[in-house]
Amino acid sequence: MRATLERTKRLRNEREFHDRQAAARARALQHESLAFGDGDYLDHVCWIRPAFTLLGDLRGLRVLDLGCGHGMASVVLARRGADVTACDLSPGYVREAQARACANGVAIRPAQADAERLPFADHLFDRIWGSAILHHLDLRRAGAELTRVLRRGGIAVFCEPWGENRWLRWARKHVAYPGKQRTTDEEPLGRRHVAQLRKYFPIVNVTGHELVSMASRVVGNLPLIAALRRCDAAILERMPHWQRYCRYVVIACYNGPRCAGR
Repeated sequence: MRATLERTKRLRNEREFHDRQAAARARALQHESLAFGDGDYLDHVCWIRPAFTLLGDLRGLRVLDLGCGHGMASVVLARRGADVTACDLSPGYVREAQARACANGVAIRPAQADAERLPFADHLFDRIWGSAILHHLDLRRAGAELTRVLRRGGIAVFCEPWGENRWLRWARKHVAYPGKQRTTDEEPLGRRHVAQLRKYFPIVNVTGHELVSMASRVVGNLPLIAALRRCDAAILERMPHWQRYCRYVVIACYNGPRCAGR
């Protein structure tokens, strides 16, 4: 009973937080265009484009955009030929995703749903995409749901904040920077969360992004940011074990044999 009450409270807090964000965005977007180019989404942070490549050729595939938020990923997925279901706990964000898809001339299937109790048939999706969603979830519940709705041989790719760098944990707690808004129950992922995912997926690969370039969160000098990203590339190529100190990770989960096609 206690666990049920805690889960209900967590879901309510999450929904209310993201509905407030969606409402604020809706007011702002009354004066902006919802149309955008693929590069506006794929290159707004350094890990999105490489994460997208892990999904492979999407033409004709059923793709779940889990935690679709503002819907930009859903639009890019649809432009690449996918049959997209855009799912979010917040009905406000589902409405925004629908409006963005309409503004960009693509079709998506909207779904307001809890990621820990997905309302979809078994093995329905060929791919699952999620950006900053897993760290909001109970992975014991969500992991079982993800493997249930993903077909055998399917791929799920997630971009998530990483929490194994103790100095970064301190900075997240004490340093103010743009966009620093969090729900009360979320926490960056760590090795124990990856271990939970490995209970459900036979293959889980984790790649770190933003080491020294995480300073871009507090500096606005574009040439400096570009130089920091070049440093990251050099350091992580020579010392891949330093990925554990990165700010973000891309997690690729393979539900069976690793492959890019059907």
